[in-house]
Amino acid sequence: MSDEPQPKKPRPGWASHEPQAADTPDDARDDTRTDEAALPRSDEFDGEPGGNDGTGSAPAQSGGSAKAGVSAKKAAREERRAALKARRTGWRRLVPTWRMVAGAFLVTAVLLVGGFLLGYALVQIPAANALATQQANVYLYADGTVIARDGEVNRENVTLSQISEDAQHAVLAAEDRDFYTESAVDPQAMVRGAWNTVTGKGKQSGSTITQQYVKNYYLRQEQTVTRKVKEFFIAIKLDRNQSKDEILEGYLNTSFFGRGAYGIQAAAHAYYDMDASELDAGRAAYLAALVNAPSQYDVIAHPENRGFVEKRWNYVLDGMVDEGWLDPAERARLTFPVPKRTTHSTGMSGQRGYIVNIVKQHLTDNKIVDEAALDAGGYRITTTLQKSKQDAFVESVNDNLMDRLDKKNRKVDTYVRAGGASVEPKTGKVVAMYNGIDYVKQYTPNATRRDFQVGSSFKPFVLTAAVENGSRTQDGRRITPQTRYDGTSERPVQGWAGPRYAPENEDHEDYGDITVSEATDKSVNAVYAQMAVDVGPDKVRETAVALGLSPDTPDLDGGGPSIALGVANASVLDMAQAYATLANHGKHTPYTLVEKITQNGRDIALPERRTRQAVSREAADTTTSVLKGVVEKGTATAAQTSGRPAAGKTGTAEEDTAAWFAGYTPDLATVVAVMGQDPVTAGHKSLYGAMGLPRVNGGGAPAEIWGQYTSDALKGVPVSSFSLRLQPGANESQPPAPDSSDGPSSSDGPSSSAGDDADGTDDGDTDGGTPEDGGSSTGEEDGTESEGQDSTGGTATGSPTGGQTGDTGDGAGTGTDGTDTGGGGNTDDGGSNRDELPGPGGLSGALDGRRWN
Repeated sequence: MSDEPQPKKPRPGWASHEPQAADTPDDARDDTRTDEAALPRSDEFDGEPGGNDGTGSAPAQSGGSAKAGVSAKKAAREERRAALKARRTGWRRLVPTWRMVAGAFLVTAVLLVGGFLLGYALVQIPAANALATQQANVYLYADGTVIARDGEVNRENVTLSQISEDAQHAVLAAEDRDFYTESAVDPQAMVRGAWNTVTGKGKQSGSTITQQYVKNYYLRQEQTVTRKVKEFFIAIKLDRNQSKDEILEGYLNTSFFGRGAYGIQAAAHAYYDMDASELDAGRAAYLAALVNAPSQYDVIAHPENRGFVEKRWNYVLDGMVDEGWLDPAERARLTFPVPKRTTHSTGMSGQRGYIVNIVKQHLTDNKIVDEAALDAGGYRITTTLQKSKQDAFVESVNDNLMDRLDKKNRKVDTYVRAGGASVEPKTGKVVAMYNGIDYVKQYTPNATRRDFQVGSSFKPFVLTAAVENGSRTQDGRRITPQTRYDGTSERPVQGWAGPRYAPENEDHEDYGDITVSEATDKSVNAVYAQMAVDVGPDKVRETAVALGLSPDTPDLDGGGPSIALGVANASVLDMAQAYATLANHGKHTPYTLVEKITQNGRDIALPERRTRQAVSREAADTTTSVLKGVVEKGTATAAQTSGRPAAGKTGTAEEDTAAWFAGYTPDLATVVAVMGQDPVTAGHKSLYGAMGLPRVNGGGAPAEIWGQYTSDALKGVPVSSFSLRLQPGANESQPPAPDSSDGPSSSDGPSSSAGDDADGTDDGDTDGGTPEDGGSSTGEEDGTESEGQDSTGGTATGSPTGGQTGDTGDGAGTGTDGTDTGGGGNTDDGGSNRDELPGPGGLSGALDGRRWN
C-alpha cells in the first residue's frame, strides 16, 4: 500500500460545491431545492456527524470522483422529480400550486389598484343634473300658510337647521345608521345588497346616503354598471370635498317621497301640511319609510300595503332607539301617524293661480327678481295677503253675486265676472284680492285688468283736484262741497274750448240748482262734467295719478270733460290704491304685494317704499266728508252693512258693462267691480237682466259685497271714526249760481262749518285728542265742537239734500230723513255711465252712533 493518502468514496448524499452544469434548467434547480424537504432523504447514513471516517481528515477529490458526484446528484434529482409526478396524478393535477395562487393574487391586486387609481383619476364630479336643481317657488300668506307652489318640480330646498332633528335621525335610521362614522362607500353592504337582490329578498342597492345623494343630484336613476361605477368614485371624491352635514342636507332635499314631492320640505307639506321643522318622530319615521318605496308606501293611495308600511315604520323607530336618538318611553307612546288624505292644494286652481301670476308680475315690474330667476325657482315669497281676509272676500262674492246667478236659464248670467282688491291705507299692503271664479276656468285676473271703464267712481278725484288746486267756478266762486251747480240733464258744459259736450243724467233727471255734496250723493253727471272743466282736465288727471292711478291707464289722457265721468280704464287694484290715499289723509304709500322674499334661506332685498303727501290733507279729508254722505244717504247705502263709518262712491260703465263700488273705512280701502264679458269672444257685454234685475249698478252687488267683506275682514278690530280736517268753508252754504234755475233740491245749509270760525276760516286742528292720534273725539251734542278740534264729533244736521254741519264721528248722523229717492242714475252723450239710488228694498238713511259702536 502506498503511503500517499487514498481518495475516499463519496458518501451517500454528498454534493459537490461546484456550480451546476449550464444546461441544467432553472426550474429543475428550483424544484430540486423546493422538494427536498418534502421527500424522505436518500442520503441518510450511519456514522459520525462530521461526515468523515473517524480519522478527521477531509477526503481529497479527484476529477473522477467529482464526475461521479455530479452524476449521483443528477440521478437523485431525477428520482425526486419522478416521485413528485407520481404524487400529482388524477384530481391533484387540477389544484394550483401555491405559486400559482400567489401569482394570481398578485396580478389581481395590481389590476384592482390600477383600476381604482385610473377610475379615480378619470371620473370627475359632474354638474348637477337638471331635475335636481329645479325647485318650485313657494307663495305664502302673511302668516306663513302656503298659497301655492309653481314650477314643474315640487321641491323647496331647506337648510339642515330647518329640518327637525327627529326627521334627520329617522332618515339616518332608515337608510344609513353609520353615516357619520363610516366612509362614503360600503363595499360589504354593496355585496350584501346585490346578494339579497339576486336571491329574491327584494331589490337592495347597498348604497350609503352619500351614494344615494350622488345618484339623485349628479346622475340619473337608471340601473346600469356604468352608473354604479361613476356613483362609487363620485361618492368617494364628494366625501373629501363636502362635510357630512352638507351631504345629508343635499340628500334630504333631493330624495323623492311620493305625491310629487321632492325633498323633505315638500313631503312634509304633501303628507302632513307642515314644515319640515315641525316633524315629530312618528311623522318623520313615516316619511323616512317612504323613501324605500314612495308610491307603494302611501297608505292613503294603497291601504292594502299598510301592514308592510307599519313594519317599516317600526323598523325606523327601533333604529332610532338603538342609536340613542329616541327615548324608549317616547317610542312606546307613538302610534302610526296616518297622513292626511289631501292637504291644501298647492296647484293653480281657485284664486291661487291668479295670485301667483300677479305676484310674479309685481316682482318683475319692480325689478325685485327677474323673470329668468323666477323660472329657475327656489324662491320663498311671503305675500301681504291675509288668509282670513282672502277667504272672506271669496265668500262675500259667492254670497252676494255668484250664488244668485242662473247660468242655465239666463244667458246674461254667463257674462258675469267680478274683481276686487283690498288695501291697508296706512301701509299700502294688499291684504286680499278677488280675481275670478277659478284660474283654470277664467285666466284673466279681474283685479288687475285695465279694460273696463271705472264710471262715476272716478268723480271723487275731480273734487279732490278742485280742493287741492283752489279751483273756482266759471263765475269765480270757490269750489267746496256746498258750491252750487246747475244739475240740469244735457246742459252744455261752459268754458270748454272743445266740441259741444252736454252729458245726460241717469234717466234724463233734471236736478236744477244742486250742491256738490248732493250731486255726489246722486252722481249727477252734468255737475261733475262742468267741475272738470272748471278745475282743468289736466289737473284732474294729475291728481288721479298722484293718488295712485297708473299714468299708463288707458283713456286717462285727452278725455276733456268726460274724464270726470270715468271713461278711464283703471284696474280694481289701481282704484283701491287711490282710495287708500284718500283714507290716509292724502298720504300715498305705493301698494305692495310682497312682505318678504328669500332664496335658499338668503333674504332678497326689497325696494324701499316711501310715503309721500300726494295731496293736501284738507283736499283728501274734504272729499272723504262728501263720500260719507254717499254711503249714509246716497247711492251706496247697501254698504252700511259693514257696521262701520264708511265713505265711498258707486260707478257704472258705459252701457252697463261694469258696475263699481269703491269705499273705505279708516282701516281698510276696498274696491269691487262686477263686469260683463262673453266667455267665448272675450268681448265686453252689458249686464242688463243679470241676476234677474233690470240692471246691475254699483249700489247693488258691488256695495253688498263690499259691506259683507268689510264687516268680516275687520271683525275684532275696534271701530274707528274718521278724523277729518276740512278745507276752509267746506260746509259753509253758498248762494245759487247767478244764472241757475230753481232746483228741486236747494236747501238752506248752516252758516258755518264745524272746524271753521264764523268767518269761514280754518282754525286748524290740534294734534292731541283726535282719533287719528289715539285720542277721543269730543264733539258737542248740539253739533258744535270745541275750539281747535277736528270735525270728528257732534251731530251732523241738514236737509235730505245734503247740507250738513261738521262731520259725522261718534255722534249721531241725522243728515237725512231716510226718504231719499229719485232718478239716481246718470248718462251722458259722450260716454254713458250710471249710478242708481237704492230701490225700495235697499238700505237708506244714516246710521246713528250706536250702530258704529
